[in-house]
Amino acid sequence: MSQMTTRRKLAIATWAAPREGLIYGKLTLDAGPVLAYIERVRAATGEKVTVTHVVGKAVAVALARAPGLNGRILFGAFHPYPSVDVSFLVALEEGGDLGKAKIADADKKSCATIAAELRGRAGKLHRKEDADFEKSKGVIRLLPTFLLRLLLSVVGWLGGALGVAIPALGVERFPFGSCVITSVGMFGLDEGFAPHTPFARVPLLVLVGAIRDRPAVEDGEIVVRSELTVTATIDHRFIDGFQGGVLAKTVRELFAEPEKLDLG
Repeated sequence: MSQMTTRRKLAIATWAAPREGLIYGKLTLDAGPVLAYIERVRAATGEKVTVTHVVGKAVAVALARAPGLNGRILFGAFHPYPSVDVSFLVALEEGGDLGKAKIADADKKSCATIAAELRGRAGKLHRKEDADFEKSKGVIRLLPTFLLRLLLSVVGWLGGALGVAIPALGVERFPFGSCVITSVGMFGLDEGFAPHTPFARVPLLVLVGAIRDRPAVEDGEIVVRSELTVTATIDHRFIDGFQGGVLAKTVRELFAEPEKLDLG
Protein backbone atom coordinates (compact mmCIF):
# COMPACT_ATOMS: atom_id res chain seq x y z
CA MET A 1 0.00 0.00 0.00
CA SER A 2 1.40 3.42 -0.95
CA GLN A 3 2.09 5.89 1.83
CA MET A 4 -0.58 8.55 2.28
CA THR A 5 1.61 11.57 2.91
CA THR A 6 0.13 14.84 4.08
CA ARG A 7 0.82 16.35 0.68
CA ARG A 8 -0.91 13.52 -1.22
CA LYS A 9 -3.91 13.57 1.09
CA LEU A 10 -4.25 17.31 0.58
CA ALA A 11 -4.05 16.87 -3.21
CA ILE A 12 -6.78 14.21 -3.25
CA ALA A 13 -9.06 16.41 -1.14
CA THR A 14 -8.38 19.50 -3.24
CA TRP A 15 -8.67 18.77 -6.97
CA ALA A 16 -11.44 17.51 -9.19
CA ALA A 17 -11.89 17.53 -12.98
CA PRO A 18 -10.74 20.90 -14.42
CA ARG A 19 -13.44 23.35 -15.46
CA GLU A 20 -11.88 26.77 -14.93
CA GLY A 21 -10.64 29.04 -17.69
CA LEU A 22 -6.87 29.32 -17.53
CA ILE A 23 -4.14 31.07 -19.49
CA TYR A 24 -0.72 29.44 -19.75
CA GLY A 25 2.35 31.52 -20.49
CA LYS A 26 6.04 30.86 -20.94
CA LEU A 27 9.07 33.16 -20.97
CA THR A 28 12.58 32.21 -22.01
CA LEU A 29 14.92 34.78 -20.52
CA ASP A 30 18.60 35.61 -20.89
CA ALA A 31 19.84 34.86 -17.38
CA GLY A 32 23.31 36.37 -17.87
CA PRO A 33 22.60 39.89 -16.53
CA VAL A 34 20.68 38.50 -13.54
CA LEU A 35 23.42 36.02 -12.65
CA ALA A 36 25.93 38.88 -12.62
CA TYR A 37 23.51 40.97 -10.55
CA ILE A 38 23.11 38.13 -8.04
CA GLU A 39 26.88 37.90 -7.60
CA ARG A 40 27.06 41.64 -6.87
CA VAL A 41 24.20 41.52 -4.35
CA ARG A 42 25.70 38.50 -2.58
CA ALA A 43 29.07 40.23 -2.31
CA ALA A 44 27.50 43.45 -1.01
CA THR A 45 25.01 41.96 1.47
CA GLY A 46 26.25 38.47 2.33
CA GLU A 47 22.73 37.20 1.65
CA LYS A 48 22.35 34.10 -0.51
CA VAL A 49 20.12 35.61 -3.17
CA THR A 50 18.99 33.18 -5.89
CA VAL A 51 17.24 33.50 -9.21
CA THR A 52 13.98 32.48 -7.49
CA HIS A 53 14.17 35.58 -5.27
CA VAL A 54 14.83 37.72 -8.33
CA VAL A 55 11.83 36.24 -10.15
CA GLY A 56 9.70 36.89 -7.06
CA LYS A 57 10.71 40.54 -6.95
CA ALA A 58 10.23 40.97 -10.71
CA VAL A 59 6.76 39.41 -10.60
CA ALA A 60 5.82 41.61 -7.64
CA VAL A 61 6.84 44.73 -9.58
CA ALA A 62 4.85 43.45 -12.56
CA LEU A 63 1.79 42.96 -10.34
CA ALA A 64 2.11 46.52 -9.11
CA ARG A 65 2.08 47.67 -12.75
CA ALA A 66 -0.87 45.40 -13.65
CA PRO A 67 -3.15 45.86 -10.63
CA GLY A 68 -6.00 43.94 -12.26
CA LEU A 69 -4.28 40.75 -11.15
CA ASN A 70 -3.48 41.93 -7.63
CA GLY A 71 -6.73 41.21 -5.86
CA ARG A 72 -9.50 38.72 -5.20
CA ILE A 73 -12.98 37.91 -6.48
CA LEU A 74 -15.79 38.14 -3.92
CA PHE A 75 -19.50 37.82 -4.71
CA GLY A 76 -18.77 38.10 -8.42
CA ALA A 77 -16.78 41.34 -8.17
CA PHE A 78 -13.06 42.12 -8.22
CA HIS A 79 -11.58 43.64 -5.07
CA PRO A 80 -7.97 44.93 -5.20
CA TYR A 81 -5.44 44.22 -2.47
CA PRO A 82 -3.83 47.21 -0.74
CA SER A 83 -0.36 45.64 -1.08
CA VAL A 84 1.50 43.21 -3.34
CA ASP A 85 2.07 40.01 -1.35
CA VAL A 86 3.83 37.02 -2.90
CA SER A 87 4.13 33.48 -1.52
CA PHE A 88 7.00 31.07 -2.08
CA LEU A 89 6.55 27.32 -1.70
CA VAL A 90 9.01 25.46 0.52
CA ALA A 91 9.65 21.73 0.07
CA LEU A 92 9.59 19.86 3.39
CA GLU A 93 10.25 16.30 4.55
CA GLU A 94 12.19 15.43 1.38
CA GLY A 95 9.27 16.39 -0.82
CA GLY A 96 6.61 14.72 1.33
CA ASP A 97 5.07 18.05 2.25
CA LEU A 98 4.92 21.67 1.13
CA GLY A 99 4.84 24.83 3.19
CA LYS A 100 4.45 28.43 2.11
CA ALA A 101 6.15 31.64 3.11
CA LYS A 102 4.30 34.85 2.26
CA ILE A 103 6.34 38.01 1.70
CA ALA A 104 4.27 41.17 2.17
CA ASP A 105 4.96 44.27 0.06
CA ALA A 106 7.34 42.26 -2.10
CA ASP A 107 7.41 44.94 -4.80
CA LYS A 108 8.91 47.42 -2.31
CA LYS A 109 11.60 45.13 -0.87
CA SER A 110 15.04 44.39 -2.22
CA CYS A 111 15.98 40.93 -3.43
CA ALA A 112 18.31 40.60 -0.43
CA THR A 113 15.48 41.46 1.97
CA ILE A 114 13.17 38.96 0.28
CA ALA A 115 15.89 36.30 0.51
CA ALA A 116 16.46 37.00 4.21
CA GLU A 117 12.73 36.88 5.05
CA LEU A 118 12.23 33.71 3.06
CA ARG A 119 15.24 32.06 4.68
CA GLY A 120 13.87 32.85 8.14
CA ARG A 121 10.37 31.60 7.37
CA ALA A 122 11.64 28.47 5.63
CA GLY A 123 13.84 27.73 8.63
CA LYS A 124 10.83 27.88 10.95
CA LEU A 125 8.92 25.52 8.67
CA HIS A 126 11.77 23.01 8.61
CA ARG A 127 12.18 23.19 12.40
CA LYS A 128 8.41 22.77 12.87
CA GLU A 129 8.28 26.14 14.61
CA ASP A 130 5.64 27.70 12.37
CA ALA A 131 2.60 27.51 14.67
CA ASP A 132 0.00 28.18 11.95
CA PHE A 133 1.42 25.55 9.62
CA GLU A 134 1.60 22.93 12.37
CA LYS A 135 -2.04 23.61 13.32
CA SER A 136 -3.19 23.17 9.72
CA LYS A 137 -1.22 19.92 9.36
CA GLY A 138 -2.91 18.51 12.44
CA VAL A 139 -6.35 19.11 10.95
CA ILE A 140 -5.34 17.60 7.61
CA ARG A 141 -4.07 14.43 9.25
CA LEU A 142 -7.21 13.93 11.34
CA LEU A 143 -9.92 14.36 8.72
CA PRO A 144 -10.86 11.87 5.97
CA THR A 145 -10.46 13.29 2.48
CA PHE A 146 -14.20 13.77 1.79
CA LEU A 147 -14.56 15.97 4.90
CA LEU A 148 -11.24 17.66 4.23
CA ARG A 149 -12.46 18.68 0.76
CA LEU A 150 -15.45 20.47 2.30
CA LEU A 151 -13.36 22.11 5.01
CA LEU A 152 -10.78 23.35 2.50
CA SER A 153 -13.49 24.89 0.37
CA VAL A 154 -15.10 26.74 3.28
CA VAL A 155 -11.84 27.81 4.92
CA GLY A 156 -10.36 28.86 1.58
CA TRP A 157 -13.35 31.10 0.91
CA LEU A 158 -13.28 32.62 4.40
CA GLY A 159 -9.54 33.26 4.43
CA GLY A 160 -8.84 33.91 0.75
CA ALA A 161 -12.01 35.72 -0.37
CA LEU A 162 -13.43 37.33 2.77
CA GLY A 163 -10.08 37.83 4.47
CA VAL A 164 -11.11 36.22 7.76
CA ALA A 165 -8.34 34.90 10.01
CA ILE A 166 -9.02 31.53 11.67
CA PRO A 167 -6.29 31.13 14.31
CA ALA A 168 -7.56 27.75 15.53
CA LEU A 169 -6.89 26.28 12.07
CA GLY A 170 -3.70 28.25 11.40
CA VAL A 171 -5.32 30.38 8.67
CA GLU A 172 -4.29 34.03 8.23
CA ARG A 173 -6.07 36.71 6.21
CA PHE A 174 -5.43 36.29 2.48
CA PRO A 175 -2.89 33.54 3.24
CA PHE A 176 -1.26 33.30 -0.21
CA GLY A 177 -1.48 36.86 -1.50
CA SER A 178 -1.74 37.36 -5.27
CA CYS A 179 0.93 34.98 -6.51
CA VAL A 180 2.57 31.69 -5.61
CA ILE A 181 6.13 31.10 -6.81
CA THR A 182 7.97 27.80 -6.74
CA SER A 183 11.21 26.54 -8.23
CA VAL A 184 11.25 23.32 -10.23
CA GLY A 185 14.76 24.05 -11.50
CA MET A 186 16.21 22.85 -8.19
CA PHE A 187 14.77 19.44 -9.01
CA GLY A 188 16.40 19.42 -12.45
CA LEU A 189 13.28 20.34 -14.44
CA ASP A 190 13.74 22.83 -17.27
CA GLU A 191 10.14 23.97 -17.04
CA GLY A 192 6.68 23.00 -15.85
CA PHE A 193 3.16 24.36 -15.32
CA ALA A 194 1.42 24.34 -11.95
CA PRO A 195 -2.29 23.58 -11.47
CA HIS A 196 -4.38 26.10 -9.59
CA THR A 197 -5.17 25.12 -6.01
CA PRO A 198 -8.84 26.07 -5.47
CA PHE A 199 -8.64 26.76 -1.74
CA ALA A 200 -5.62 29.09 -2.19
CA ARG A 201 -7.66 31.47 -4.37
CA VAL A 202 -4.54 32.80 -6.09
CA PRO A 203 -4.87 34.14 -9.65
CA LEU A 204 -1.22 33.65 -10.64
CA LEU A 205 1.16 30.69 -10.27
CA VAL A 206 4.78 31.05 -11.42
CA LEU A 207 7.28 28.22 -11.85
CA VAL A 208 11.00 28.90 -12.09
CA GLY A 209 12.85 26.35 -14.23
CA ALA A 210 16.50 25.37 -14.43
CA ILE A 211 19.14 27.63 -15.98
CA ARG A 212 20.68 25.97 -19.05
CA ASP A 213 23.31 26.99 -21.58
CA ARG A 214 21.65 27.13 -25.00
CA PRO A 215 22.47 28.49 -28.45
CA ALA A 216 20.93 31.87 -29.21
CA VAL A 217 21.15 34.48 -31.98
CA GLU A 218 22.63 37.86 -31.04
CA ASP A 219 23.37 40.49 -33.70
CA GLY A 220 23.04 37.83 -36.37
CA GLU A 221 25.58 35.53 -34.71
CA ILE A 222 24.98 32.25 -32.92
CA VAL A 223 26.25 32.41 -29.35
CA VAL A 224 25.88 30.29 -26.23
CA ARG A 225 24.11 31.99 -23.35
CA SER A 226 22.54 31.02 -20.03
CA GLU A 227 18.76 30.91 -20.35
CA LEU A 228 15.99 30.57 -17.79
CA THR A 229 12.44 29.42 -18.50
CA VAL A 230 9.67 30.90 -16.36
CA THR A 231 6.09 29.68 -16.78
CA ALA A 232 2.80 31.03 -15.48
CA THR A 233 -0.72 29.72 -14.94
CA ILE A 234 -3.19 32.61 -14.82
CA ASP A 235 -6.86 32.74 -13.83
CA HIS A 236 -8.67 34.06 -16.91
CA ARG A 237 -11.29 35.80 -14.74
CA PHE A 238 -8.67 38.37 -13.71
CA ILE A 239 -6.87 39.22 -16.94
CA ASP A 240 -6.70 38.37 -20.62
CA GLY A 241 -3.74 37.96 -22.93
CA PHE A 242 -3.13 41.71 -23.22
CA GLN A 243 -2.68 42.23 -19.48
CA GLY A 244 -0.59 39.06 -19.38
CA GLY A 245 1.65 40.76 -21.91
CA VAL A 246 2.23 43.61 -19.45
CA LEU A 247 3.49 41.06 -16.92
CA ALA A 248 5.78 39.46 -19.48
CA LYS A 249 7.13 42.82 -20.68
CA THR A 250 7.94 43.90 -17.13
CA VAL A 251 9.74 40.67 -16.25
CA ARG A 252 11.76 40.82 -19.49
CA GLU A 253 12.71 44.43 -18.81
CA LEU A 254 13.89 43.69 -15.27
CA PHE A 255 15.88 40.64 -16.34
CA ALA A 256 17.61 42.69 -19.04
CA GLU A 257 18.36 45.53 -16.60
CA PRO A 258 18.28 43.96 -13.11
CA GLU A 259 19.61 47.14 -11.47
CA LYS A 260 16.06 48.46 -11.84
CA LEU A 261 15.02 45.85 -9.24
CA ASP A 262 16.63 48.07 -6.60
CA LEU A 263 14.50 51.09 -7.49
CA GLY A 264 11.23 49.85 -5.99
